[in-house]
Amino acid sequence: MRRRPSPAGRPASLLLALGLLVGSAIHADSSSRSPRTVAVLTTEYRHNSHADVIASRLVLTDRLDGTGKESPLKMVSVYTDQRPQNDISHLLAASHRFRIATNITDALTLGTGALAVDGVLLIAEHGNYPKSPTGNTQYPKRRFWDETLSVFRKSGRVVPVFVDKHLADTWGDAKHLYDTARELGIPLMAGSSVPGSWRRPPRASVPGEPLEEVVILTYGSTDHYGFHALECLQSVVEGRRGGETGVRTVRMTKGDAVWTALGERRVDPDLLAAALERLAEGPLPVSALREKVGKPILWEIEYVDGLRARVLELNGAIQGWSGAWRRPSDGTVVSTQFWTQEARPAAHFTLLLNGIESMVLTGKPAWPVERTLMSSGLLDALLQSGLRSGQTLPTPWLAWDYSTPWRWQEPPPPPPGRPWGEQ
Repeated sequence: MRRRPSPAGRPASLLLALGLLVGSAIHADSSSRSPRTVAVLTTEYRHNSHADVIASRLVLTDRLDGTGKESPLKMVSVYTDQRPQNDISHLLAASHRFRIATNITDALTLGTGALAVDGVLLIAEHGNYPKSPTGNTQYPKRRFWDETLSVFRKSGRVVPVFVDKHLADTWGDAKHLYDTARELGIPLMAGSSVPGSWRRPPRASVPGEPLEEVVILTYGSTDHYGFHALECLQSVVEGRRGGETGVRTVRMTKGDAVWTALGERRVDPDLLAAALERLAEGPLPVSALREKVGKPILWEIEYVDGLRARVLELNGAIQGWSGAWRRPSDGTVVSTQFWTQEARPAAHFTLLLNGIESMVLTGKPAWPVERTLMSSGLLDALLQSGLRSGQTLPTPWLAWDYSTPWRWQEPPPPPPGRPWGEQ
Protein backbone atom coordinates (compact mmCIF):
# COMPACT_ATOMS: atom_id res chain seq x y z
CA MET A 1 0.00 0.00 0.00
CA ARG A 2 1.27 3.43 -0.92
CA ARG A 3 2.05 5.58 2.08
CA ARG A 4 0.36 8.98 2.27
CA PRO A 5 1.93 12.23 3.44
CA SER A 6 1.66 13.03 7.13
CA PRO A 7 -1.12 15.48 8.10
CA ALA A 8 1.34 18.36 8.03
CA GLY A 9 2.98 17.36 4.76
CA ARG A 10 6.71 16.93 4.29
CA PRO A 11 8.97 19.40 6.19
CA ALA A 12 10.37 21.51 3.38
CA SER A 13 10.37 25.14 4.40
CA LEU A 14 13.37 27.00 5.71
CA LEU A 15 11.21 28.17 8.62
CA LEU A 16 10.56 24.60 9.65
CA ALA A 17 14.23 23.69 9.42
CA LEU A 18 15.14 26.67 11.56
CA GLY A 19 12.40 25.75 14.03
CA LEU A 20 13.79 22.24 14.44
CA LEU A 21 17.21 23.69 15.13
CA VAL A 22 15.75 26.01 17.71
CA GLY A 23 13.97 23.10 19.42
CA SER A 24 17.14 21.01 19.47
CA ALA A 25 19.16 23.90 20.84
CA ILE A 26 16.72 24.42 23.69
CA HIS A 27 16.83 20.76 24.68
CA ALA A 28 20.62 20.74 24.63
CA ASP A 29 20.76 23.98 26.58
CA SER A 30 18.54 22.67 29.39
CA SER A 31 19.71 19.06 29.50
CA SER A 32 22.01 19.53 32.50
CA ARG A 33 19.48 21.38 34.69
CA SER A 34 17.33 19.68 37.32
CA PRO A 35 14.58 19.91 38.28
CA ARG A 36 12.97 21.13 35.08
CA THR A 37 10.58 24.00 35.56
CA VAL A 38 7.09 24.06 34.05
CA ALA A 39 4.31 26.58 33.65
CA VAL A 40 0.70 25.40 33.98
CA LEU A 41 -1.94 27.13 31.86
CA THR A 42 -5.44 26.08 32.85
CA THR A 43 -9.06 27.11 32.59
CA GLU A 44 -9.79 26.55 36.28
CA TYR A 45 -7.93 25.01 39.20
CA ARG A 46 -10.21 23.44 41.80
CA HIS A 47 -10.22 20.26 43.86
CA ASN A 48 -10.40 17.18 41.62
CA SER A 49 -10.25 19.22 38.42
CA HIS A 50 -7.80 18.07 35.74
CA ALA A 51 -5.44 20.85 36.82
CA ASP A 52 -5.54 19.40 40.32
CA VAL A 53 -5.12 15.71 39.48
CA ILE A 54 -2.31 16.43 37.00
CA ALA A 55 -0.46 19.56 38.14
CA SER A 56 -0.91 19.19 41.91
CA ARG A 57 1.19 16.04 41.67
CA LEU A 58 4.13 18.35 41.01
CA VAL A 59 3.86 19.77 44.54
CA LEU A 60 1.90 17.12 46.49
CA THR A 61 3.72 14.01 45.13
CA ASP A 62 2.10 11.41 42.91
CA ARG A 63 -0.33 10.37 45.67
CA LEU A 64 -1.59 13.94 46.09
CA ASP A 65 -1.00 13.79 49.84
CA GLY A 66 2.74 14.37 50.24
CA THR A 67 3.52 10.70 50.90
CA GLY A 68 4.32 9.53 47.38
CA LYS A 69 7.04 9.95 44.78
CA GLU A 70 8.25 13.44 43.98
CA SER A 71 8.25 14.62 40.38
CA PRO A 72 11.42 15.67 38.54
CA LEU A 73 9.40 18.67 37.34
CA LYS A 74 8.90 21.83 39.35
CA MET A 75 5.75 23.90 38.89
CA VAL A 76 6.89 27.52 38.99
CA SER A 77 3.83 29.33 37.67
CA VAL A 78 0.11 28.88 37.13
CA TYR A 79 -2.27 30.89 34.97
CA THR A 80 -6.00 30.27 35.52
CA ASP A 81 -8.42 31.65 32.92
CA GLN A 82 -11.37 31.46 35.32
CA ARG A 83 -11.36 31.45 39.09
CA PRO A 84 -14.43 29.86 40.73
CA GLN A 85 -15.16 30.23 44.44
CA ASN A 86 -13.57 26.83 45.15
CA ASP A 87 -10.32 27.71 43.38
CA ILE A 88 -7.30 26.15 45.11
CA SER A 89 -4.47 27.60 43.00
CA HIS A 90 -3.85 30.56 45.32
CA LEU A 91 -3.87 28.35 48.41
CA LEU A 92 -1.34 25.98 46.81
CA ALA A 93 0.79 28.90 45.66
CA ALA A 94 0.95 30.28 49.19
CA SER A 95 2.11 26.94 50.61
CA HIS A 96 4.37 25.82 47.74
CA ARG A 97 5.79 29.13 46.53
CA PHE A 98 4.92 29.17 42.83
CA ARG A 99 3.88 32.21 40.84
CA ILE A 100 0.21 33.05 40.23
CA ALA A 101 0.47 34.61 36.78
CA THR A 102 -1.78 37.40 35.58
CA ASN A 103 -1.63 36.19 31.97
CA ILE A 104 -0.01 33.52 29.82
CA THR A 105 3.01 35.63 28.93
CA ASP A 106 3.68 36.23 32.61
CA ALA A 107 3.38 32.50 33.33
CA LEU A 108 5.97 31.64 30.69
CA THR A 109 8.42 34.47 31.31
CA LEU A 110 8.12 34.77 35.11
CA GLY A 111 8.34 38.51 34.67
CA THR A 112 11.71 38.38 32.88
CA GLY A 113 10.46 39.37 29.42
CA ALA A 114 11.64 36.09 27.85
CA LEU A 115 10.76 32.40 28.06
CA ALA A 116 11.92 31.21 31.49
CA VAL A 117 10.52 27.65 31.85
CA ASP A 118 11.48 24.22 30.53
CA GLY A 119 7.99 23.00 29.71
CA VAL A 120 4.33 23.97 29.43
CA LEU A 121 1.23 22.08 30.59
CA LEU A 122 -1.91 23.31 28.82
CA ILE A 123 -4.88 21.94 30.78
CA ALA A 124 -8.22 23.24 29.51
CA GLU A 125 -10.94 20.82 30.63
CA HIS A 126 -13.24 22.62 33.08
CA GLY A 127 -14.90 25.99 33.41
CA ASN A 128 -17.81 28.00 32.07
CA TYR A 129 -17.35 28.00 28.27
CA PRO A 130 -19.87 27.91 25.40
CA LYS A 131 -20.82 24.86 23.37
CA SER A 132 -20.31 24.70 19.62
CA PRO A 133 -23.26 23.82 17.32
CA THR A 134 -22.03 20.20 17.40
CA GLY A 135 -22.18 20.08 21.21
CA ASN A 136 -18.42 20.23 21.79
CA THR A 137 -17.25 22.52 24.60
CA GLN A 138 -15.25 25.42 23.16
CA TYR A 139 -12.30 25.52 25.52
CA PRO A 140 -9.75 28.26 24.73
CA LYS A 141 -7.00 25.87 23.67
CA ARG A 142 -6.13 27.71 20.47
CA ARG A 143 -5.97 31.03 22.31
CA PHE A 144 -3.70 29.52 24.98
CA TRP A 145 -1.56 27.94 22.25
CA ASP A 146 -1.23 31.06 20.13
CA GLU A 147 -0.24 33.18 23.14
CA THR A 148 2.36 30.53 24.02
CA LEU A 149 3.67 30.61 20.44
CA SER A 150 4.01 34.38 20.67
CA VAL A 151 6.34 34.01 23.67
CA PHE A 152 8.32 31.27 21.90
CA ARG A 153 8.78 33.39 18.78
CA LYS A 154 9.79 36.52 20.68
CA SER A 155 12.21 34.53 22.85
CA GLY A 156 13.78 32.69 19.91
CA ARG A 157 13.41 29.30 21.55
CA VAL A 158 10.82 26.63 22.30
CA VAL A 159 10.15 24.04 25.02
CA PRO A 160 7.97 20.90 25.15
CA VAL A 161 4.21 21.39 25.49
CA PHE A 162 1.59 18.94 26.74
CA VAL A 163 -2.08 19.55 25.87
CA ASP A 164 -4.56 17.71 28.08
CA LYS A 165 -7.14 15.57 26.22
CA HIS A 166 -7.99 16.68 22.66
CA LEU A 167 -5.84 19.21 20.86
CA ALA A 168 -8.89 21.42 20.23
CA ASP A 169 -12.65 21.11 19.75
CA THR A 170 -12.54 21.58 15.95
CA TRP A 171 -10.41 19.89 13.32
CA GLY A 172 -9.17 23.25 12.05
CA ASP A 173 -7.88 24.34 15.44
CA ALA A 174 -6.40 20.91 16.23
CA LYS A 175 -4.58 20.89 12.89
CA HIS A 176 -3.32 24.43 13.59
CA LEU A 177 -1.72 23.30 16.85
CA TYR A 178 -0.12 20.31 15.16
CA ASP A 179 1.16 22.20 12.12
CA THR A 180 2.65 25.11 14.05
CA ALA A 181 4.35 22.72 16.47
CA ARG A 182 6.01 21.01 13.50
CA GLU A 183 6.86 24.36 11.93
CA LEU A 184 8.74 25.54 15.03
CA GLY A 185 10.08 22.17 16.15
CA ILE A 186 8.08 22.14 19.38
CA PRO A 187 7.96 18.73 21.14
CA LEU A 188 4.20 18.27 21.44
CA MET A 189 2.19 15.61 23.23
CA ALA A 190 -1.50 15.44 24.12
CA GLY A 191 -4.30 13.08 24.92
CA SER A 192 -6.34 11.08 27.37
CA SER A 193 -5.22 9.38 30.58
CA VAL A 194 -7.15 6.20 29.69
CA PRO A 195 -5.14 4.46 26.88
CA GLY A 196 -2.04 3.97 29.04
CA SER A 197 -3.99 3.01 32.15
CA TRP A 198 -4.81 -0.48 33.44
CA ARG A 199 -6.64 -3.10 31.40
CA ARG A 200 -8.61 -5.86 33.05
CA PRO A 201 -7.64 -8.44 31.97
CA PRO A 202 -4.33 -7.05 30.63
CA ARG A 203 -4.93 -7.40 26.89
CA ALA A 204 -3.40 -5.55 23.97
CA SER A 205 -3.62 -6.00 20.22
CA VAL A 206 -0.67 -7.87 18.72
CA PRO A 207 1.74 -5.44 17.00
CA GLY A 208 1.70 -5.90 13.24
CA GLU A 209 -1.36 -8.14 13.25
CA PRO A 210 -4.24 -7.19 10.92
CA LEU A 211 -7.53 -6.06 12.46
CA GLU A 212 -10.96 -6.21 10.85
CA GLU A 213 -13.33 -4.76 13.46
CA VAL A 214 -13.08 -3.22 16.93
CA VAL A 215 -15.96 -2.40 19.31
CA ILE A 216 -15.53 0.15 22.11
CA LEU A 217 -18.13 0.92 24.80
CA THR A 218 -18.34 4.30 26.50
CA TYR A 219 -20.56 6.39 28.78
CA GLY A 220 -20.91 9.92 30.12
CA SER A 221 -21.01 13.12 28.09
CA THR A 222 -20.58 12.47 24.39
CA ASP A 223 -17.90 15.08 23.75
CA HIS A 224 -15.86 14.63 26.96
CA TYR A 225 -16.00 10.88 27.58
CA GLY A 226 -16.50 9.97 23.95
CA PHE A 227 -13.06 11.44 23.34
CA HIS A 228 -11.58 8.97 25.84
CA ALA A 229 -13.24 6.15 23.90
CA LEU A 230 -11.68 7.35 20.64
CA GLU A 231 -8.24 7.51 22.26
CA CYS A 232 -8.71 3.94 23.53
CA LEU A 233 -9.72 2.91 20.03
CA GLN A 234 -6.68 4.51 18.42
CA SER A 235 -4.35 3.01 21.03
CA VAL A 236 -5.62 -0.44 19.99
CA VAL A 237 -5.67 0.00 16.19
CA GLU A 238 -2.65 2.21 15.48
CA GLY A 239 -0.24 -0.72 15.87
CA ARG A 240 -2.02 -2.95 13.35
CA ARG A 241 -0.33 -4.26 10.21
CA GLY A 242 0.61 -1.27 8.05
CA GLY A 243 0.13 1.19 10.92
CA GLU A 244 -2.60 3.80 10.94
CA THR A 245 -3.95 4.35 7.41
CA GLY A 246 -6.47 7.10 8.11
CA VAL A 247 -10.27 7.30 8.10
CA ARG A 248 -12.52 7.24 5.04
CA THR A 249 -16.00 7.89 6.53
CA VAL A 250 -17.81 8.34 9.85
CA ARG A 251 -21.44 8.09 10.89
CA MET A 252 -23.27 8.97 14.11
CA THR A 253 -26.61 7.28 14.87
CA LYS A 254 -28.85 8.14 17.83
CA GLY A 255 -31.87 6.76 19.63
CA ASP A 256 -34.02 3.92 18.33
CA ALA A 257 -32.03 3.86 15.09
CA VAL A 258 -29.18 2.34 17.14
CA TRP A 259 -31.31 -0.71 17.99
CA THR A 260 -32.12 -1.02 14.28
CA ALA A 261 -28.40 -0.90 13.51
CA LEU A 262 -27.74 -3.68 16.01
CA GLY A 263 -30.50 -5.75 14.43
CA GLU A 264 -28.88 -5.23 11.02
CA ARG A 265 -25.59 -6.49 12.51
CA ARG A 266 -23.80 -3.24 11.75
CA VAL A 267 -22.02 -4.02 15.04
CA ASP A 268 -20.42 -7.45 15.34
CA PRO A 269 -22.67 -9.17 17.94
CA ASP A 270 -19.87 -11.37 19.29
CA LEU A 271 -17.60 -8.37 19.88
CA LEU A 272 -20.43 -6.41 21.50
CA ALA A 273 -21.22 -9.32 23.82
CA ALA A 274 -17.53 -9.72 24.72
CA ALA A 275 -17.14 -6.02 25.52
CA LEU A 276 -20.28 -6.12 27.70
CA GLU A 277 -18.73 -8.97 29.69
CA ARG A 278 -15.84 -6.72 30.76
CA LEU A 279 -17.83 -3.97 32.45
CA ALA A 280 -16.81 -2.79 35.91
CA GLU A 281 -20.37 -3.41 37.11
CA GLY A 282 -20.20 -7.02 35.94
CA PRO A 283 -21.28 -8.78 32.73
CA LEU A 284 -24.36 -7.41 30.99
CA PRO A 285 -26.33 -9.32 28.34
CA VAL A 286 -27.05 -7.61 25.03
CA SER A 287 -30.76 -8.28 25.61
CA ALA A 288 -30.75 -5.92 28.64
CA LEU A 289 -29.52 -2.87 26.75
CA ARG A 290 -32.80 -1.64 25.33
CA GLU A 291 -34.47 -1.55 28.74
CA LYS A 292 -31.56 0.19 30.48
CA VAL A 293 -30.37 2.67 27.83
CA GLY A 294 -32.78 5.47 26.94
CA LYS A 295 -30.62 7.40 24.50
CA PRO A 296 -28.03 5.13 22.83
CA ILE A 297 -25.46 6.55 20.44
CA LEU A 298 -23.50 4.60 17.83
CA TRP A 299 -20.39 5.83 16.08
CA GLU A 300 -19.36 3.95 12.93
CA ILE A 301 -15.84 4.58 11.64
CA GLU A 302 -14.53 3.15 8.37
CA TYR A 303 -10.76 3.26 7.92
CA VAL A 304 -8.93 3.53 4.61
CA ASP A 305 -7.59 -0.04 4.88
CA GLY A 306 -11.06 -1.51 5.50
CA LEU A 307 -10.91 -1.69 9.30
CA ARG A 308 -14.30 -1.06 10.92
CA ALA A 309 -14.67 0.52 14.36
CA ARG A 310 -17.88 0.81 16.34
CA VAL A 311 -18.21 2.96 19.46
CA LEU A 312 -21.40 2.64 21.53
CA GLU A 313 -22.43 5.17 24.19
CA LEU A 314 -24.68 3.28 26.63
CA ASN A 315 -25.62 5.66 29.42
CA GLY A 316 -27.86 4.01 31.96
CA ALA A 317 -26.23 0.61 31.54
CA ILE A 318 -22.51 1.17 31.98
CA GLN A 319 -20.05 3.46 33.76
CA GLY A 320 -16.71 2.80 32.16
CA TRP A 321 -14.89 1.84 28.99
CA SER A 322 -14.35 -1.58 27.51
CA GLY A 323 -13.49 -3.00 24.12
CA ALA A 324 -13.23 -6.14 22.01
CA TRP A 325 -11.64 -7.22 18.76
CA ARG A 326 -11.02 -10.46 16.88
CA ARG A 327 -7.64 -11.86 15.96
CA PRO A 328 -7.84 -12.84 12.27
CA SER A 329 -5.06 -15.40 12.73
CA ASP A 330 -7.29 -17.78 14.72
CA GLY A 331 -10.63 -15.99 15.14
CA THR A 332 -10.13 -15.51 18.88
CA VAL A 333 -12.16 -12.67 20.40
CA VAL A 334 -10.07 -10.50 22.73
CA SER A 335 -11.79 -8.18 25.21
CA THR A 336 -10.77 -5.95 28.08
CA GLN A 337 -11.93 -3.21 30.42
CA PHE A 338 -10.02 0.09 30.23
CA TRP A 339 -9.77 0.63 33.99
CA THR A 340 -9.21 3.95 35.72
CA GLN A 341 -8.99 4.61 39.44
CA GLU A 342 -12.23 6.47 40.08
CA ALA A 343 -11.11 7.51 43.54
CA ARG A 344 -8.44 9.88 44.70
CA PRO A 345 -5.50 9.81 43.99
CA ALA A 346 -6.80 8.75 40.53
CA ALA A 347 -3.52 7.02 39.77
CA HIS A 348 -4.16 6.86 36.01
CA PHE A 349 -3.21 10.54 36.04
CA THR A 350 0.13 9.55 37.58
CA LEU A 351 0.70 7.39 34.50
CA LEU A 352 -0.21 10.36 32.32
CA LEU A 353 2.19 12.60 34.24
CA ASN A 354 4.98 10.04 33.86
CA GLY A 355 4.70 10.45 30.09
CA ILE A 356 4.74 14.24 30.43
CA GLU A 357 7.82 14.07 32.64
CA SER A 358 9.58 11.90 30.09
CA MET A 359 8.90 14.39 27.30
CA VAL A 360 10.02 17.43 29.29
CA LEU A 361 13.21 15.63 30.38
CA THR A 362 14.14 14.19 26.96
CA GLY A 363 12.40 16.44 24.45
CA LYS A 364 10.77 13.32 22.93
CA PRO A 365 7.03 12.59 23.23
CA ALA A 366 6.23 9.36 25.10
CA TRP A 367 3.37 8.55 22.68
CA PRO A 368 2.42 9.95 19.28
CA VAL A 369 0.62 13.28 19.11
CA GLU A 370 -0.82 11.99 15.82
CA ARG A 371 -3.05 9.67 17.87
CA THR A 372 -4.63 12.68 19.53
CA LEU A 373 -4.80 14.63 16.28
CA MET A 374 -6.75 11.72 14.77
CA SER A 375 -8.98 11.37 17.85
CA SER A 376 -9.67 15.12 17.85
CA GLY A 377 -10.58 15.06 14.17
CA LEU A 378 -12.75 11.98 14.62
CA LEU A 379 -14.71 13.54 17.47
CA ASP A 380 -15.37 16.70 15.45
CA ALA A 381 -16.40 14.73 12.35
CA LEU A 382 -18.69 12.36 14.28
CA LEU A 383 -20.45 15.25 15.99
CA GLN A 384 -20.89 16.90 12.57
CA SER A 385 -22.51 13.69 11.29
CA GLY A 386 -24.87 13.86 14.25
CA LEU A 387 -25.98 17.33 13.13
CA ARG A 388 -26.74 15.85 9.71
CA SER A 389 -29.27 13.35 11.08
CA GLY A 390 -26.78 10.51 11.04
CA GLN A 391 -25.61 10.85 7.46
CA THR A 392 -22.42 9.07 6.49
CA LEU A 393 -19.77 11.78 6.30
CA PRO A 394 -16.72 11.33 4.01
CA THR A 395 -13.57 12.50 5.82
CA PRO A 396 -10.80 13.07 3.25
CA TRP A 397 -9.03 15.36 5.75
CA LEU A 398 -8.56 12.31 8.02
CA ALA A 399 -7.18 10.03 5.29
CA TRP A 400 -3.57 10.32 6.42
CA ASP A 401 -1.32 7.74 8.01
CA TYR A 402 1.07 7.45 10.91
CA SER A 403 3.03 4.74 12.66
CA THR A 404 4.33 4.50 16.20
CA PRO A 405 6.56 2.23 18.28
CA TRP A 406 4.29 2.88 21.30
CA ARG A 407 2.74 -0.27 22.72
CA TRP A 408 0.57 -0.63 25.80
CA GLN A 409 2.36 -2.16 28.77
CA GLU A 410 0.71 -3.18 32.03
CA PRO A 411 1.42 -0.54 34.72
CA PRO A 412 2.32 -1.41 38.33
CA PRO A 413 -0.71 -1.81 40.63
CA PRO A 414 -2.26 1.49 41.75
CA PRO A 415 -2.06 2.68 45.36
CA PRO A 416 -5.21 2.35 47.49
CA GLY A 417 -7.89 4.89 46.65
CA ARG A 418 -9.91 7.06 48.99
CA PRO A 419 -13.22 8.91 48.47
CA TRP A 420 -13.11 11.80 46.01
CA GLY A 421 -14.15 14.29 48.67
CA GLU A 422 -11.04 13.68 50.77
CA GLN A 423 -8.11 16.03 50.36
